[in-house]
Amino acid sequence: MTPVRKDKDILLYAGLVLLLAVLAAVNVFLPQGDYAPVMPEQGLPAPRWVLGLVNAAIMLVIYGGLGLLGLYLSRKLGFAGILDPSVSHRQRFLVPLVTGIFLGLFIILCDEVFSRFHSLGLLPHPPFPTSLVASATAAIGEEIIFRLFFISFWVWLVSKVILKGKWQNGIFWIVTLFSAIAFGAGHMPSVMVFFQLESLSAIPSLLLGEIFLLNGVISVFAAYFFRKSGFLAAVGIHFWADMVWHVVWGLVG
Repeated sequence: MTPVRKDKDILLYAGLVLLLAVLAAVNVFLPQGDYAPVMPEQGLPAPRWVLGLVNAAIMLVIYGGLGLLGLYLSRKLGFAGILDPSVSHRQRFLVPLVTGIFLGLFIILCDEVFSRFHSLGLLPHPPFPTSLVASATAAIGEEIIFRLFFISFWVWLVSKVILKGKWQNGIFWIVTLFSAIAFGAGHMPSVMVFFQLESLSAIPSLLLGEIFLLNGVISVFAAYFFRKSGFLAAVGIHFWADMVWHVVWGLVG
């Protein structure tokens, strides 16, 4: 990758992190619906503008820093760059869009089926327009943490450092599996809030399986496209899946 291409990748990445910070701040002021804990307005730990600034700072410093490290390590591993010239616009934008739409439909179908076999019912959606902001925030932020940083760091550490460059492809898929598990586990606290459950043990086993299945499928596809077509492709898959699932289905379902 040439220095000019590296600079463009970093500038685009910085723009995505800045957008993430703005969206995270704006989200505090939007209606949360079932996504908000059951608590009165005066129960918030700080004024909304303070919470918005804190959210933005977290995205800029923590997410931005980890993602920058992941971007650096992904280059060392030979993964496709954000604006890799060998990746066509079709691979970077169109294929992730179509894939994300189909994954969104898959999530809808699975939720309709799983919800019939446990007592808690369908998974909730944030109200519009929060669902739109949340979809963009999740697509950028979660892909930074679980793909750009998590996969790049662990594949680099195990394959490049510990195994001296051996078995990178196998290590990639093992790390992708752990990324999928971590991604699913990361949604457990919000599931408990949605359904007002006091412990993980209170989550029905079928619902638990659904959460890990749906998030796992998204993770595997996002990881594959992250390595093959770059970070924007992973973000695109996640974003369009959430658009179908949370925004469109949240409005009409």
